[in-house]
Amino acid sequence: MPYPTNRDLPSSVRAHLPDHAQDIYREAFNHAFAAHAGEMDREERAHRIAWAAVKRSYVKAGESWVQRYP
Repeated sequence: MPYPTNRDLPSSVRAHLPDHAQDIYREAFNHAFAAHAGEMDREERAHRIAWAAVKRSYVKAGESWVQRYP
């Protein structure tokens, strides 16, 4: 199911990611969810794709996610 706002994201995502990373996650998830319509594992794929998108811009430092700098 697509997430209309960051408040609708799973609590595990909201509790750990900063706001901008949540935006990335939500947008990537929603896009992947639509792109994989009709596939049985579409939600699982969309979550994996969303985390991969976050990891391109953020890195976990200790217990926090921080933005990567070029």
